[in-house]
Amino acid sequence: MGKKFGLAKKQVESRPYALEEAVALMKKVKFVAFDETAELAMRLGVNPKHADQMVRGTLVLPNGLGKSKRIAVVASSDKIKEAQEAGADEVGGEDLVERIQKGYLDFDVLVATPDMMKSVGKLGKVLGPRGLMPNPKTGTVTLDVAKAVREVKAGKVEFRVDKNGVIHAPFGKLSFSESSLVQNARALLDTVVRAKPPTSKGKYVRSVTISSTMGPGIRINVDQI
Repeated sequence: MGKKFGLAKKQVESRPYALEEAVALMKKVKFVAFDETAELAMRLGVNPKHADQMVRGTLVLPNGLGKSKRIAVVASSDKIKEAQEAGADEVGGEDLVERIQKGYLDFDVLVATPDMMKSVGKLGKVLGPRGLMPNPKTGTVTLDVAKAVREVKAGKVEFRVDKNGVIHAPFGKLSFSESSLVQNARALLDTVVRAKPPTSKGKYVRSVTISSTMGPGIRINVDQI
């Protein structure tokens, strides 16, 4: 594994690449048998310690993510049926909250209706550290549960800057065509750029790197973004 990674890394020059060139190279240096996820890392000129410089948001990638996420929905009355019909994997009310409290975590995204957030709020210690707490800003606290479920299934990506000013987000699978990966990456980059806080001073996008799950990082020319 170490030797194969070293051989892959040798093929990546230290210069910044155009996005199309970088995607082609990322696919070329693949050395593992499974279908890796393509990932993007952006270092931003923001200080996340200040609330007015927090960068977060969501987008539905034009070509999806290549894997279907498991979605759990905590809802009440008629919204339960709505979520089931939209394709949610697990749906319930107080009973589902209780199951999560007892350790059920077999889902990638949790959606909740606003009226159920009082109960869901009690799960903060379980959901918070795993990044699973529903949030109105990311569209996971909503009355339109059907839309939320459909968007996640279609390849909705959530991004949030970490304490070091870096955003990490997936943008597809290596089995995707180069053009599909480039389209997805551009959509993600554009959305993050549009989310620039007004209080951010100086250069906003400091660096961008793409890589596959196991592959080496490939720097992108930020002047083209």
